[in-house]
Amino acid sequence: MKFLDEVVIEAKSGAGGAGAVSFRRERSIEFGGPDGGNGGKGGDVWLEAVGNVNTLIDYRYKPVFKAKTGGHGMGRNRTGAAAADLVLRVPPGTEVIEEESGEVLADLTELGQRFLLLPGGRGGRGNASYKTSTNQAPREFTPGALAKEMRVRLRLKLLADIGLLGLPNAGKSTFVAAVSRAKPKIADYPFTTLQPALGLVRRGNKEFLVADLPGLVAGAAEGTGLGHKFLKHVSRCAGVLHLVDITQEKPWEAYKVIRAELAAYDEEFGSELSGLPEVVVLSKGDALAVDAMAKVLKEFKKKAKVAALAMSAQSGAGVDAVVEELGALVRAREE
Repeated sequence: MKFLDEVVIEAKSGAGGAGAVSFRRERSIEFGGPDGGNGGKGGDVWLEAVGNVNTLIDYRYKPVFKAKTGGHGMGRNRTGAAAADLVLRVPPGTEVIEEESGEVLADLTELGQRFLLLPGGRGGRGNASYKTSTNQAPREFTPGALAKEMRVRLRLKLLADIGLLGLPNAGKSTFVAAVSRAKPKIADYPFTTLQPALGLVRRGNKEFLVADLPGLVAGAAEGTGLGHKFLKHVSRCAGVLHLVDITQEKPWEAYKVIRAELAAYDEEFGSELSGLPEVVVLSKGDALAVDAMAKVLKEFKKKAKVAALAMSAQSGAGVDAVVEELGALVRAREE
């Protein structure tokens, strides 16, 4: 299934059914009174977070959704049937944003959470409801209330605990495959990961979700590469795992590129990604001897102004220490 995390749709509630104008016509009753029933209520438009959906792709090919009109009133004081509600099912983590104003109307973060986007129109009154002591044969009625419509943007932000950041081919997918049952595509070329993937990490009685995001490149905040489109998924995370390929000539420069892109993204979109807690790890540690790795770690701390761990997701060396650091970030948010 293709992944789509943002889409614009048009929604329209159902109009109310019209009230009826009717009079009793029975042989035994010479002067039959009014018996026109009221119209039924139009269908509401709801959004609901469900567990068996993880993409907004279904809304790409059908951008307009309309609830049905309520049934019209009928003679013999019969009220029109209320129209069924229209329920739009979305993944947990979906924001509902009014397209015109940009206002966030709802943030559906929990399974089963529902939001009433548009109420259906109330049914109109039939002529029976207008009968009074002085008006025994009214012909007044009202049509049902008009439908309401709105253009909204659905924006999915994955509900992950940890977001993985790094340049393309930094080893993010290899790490996710090593610590979870997720099976992301892994290859020795940039942009192997083309869409976010989630992996569930279990350690003892603790577990947390890790999001593998497409790699960032310089200029990502301005739209270069792939990763900029998915940075919004990091906003819900307790922290980030910043992976840097230790085999690069100057790994601290790669770290600075990503930090600069986070700062640029924050400035552009008013987010606070660069302020999230982070664990910095030099990946592919099996490519260097122990003494060479120690030298790189020391120089990295001096040049990048931050301490880093080293690991090899392929061999498993250092992986447990990284997972423990990430678990600490998740626990800190829960406390």
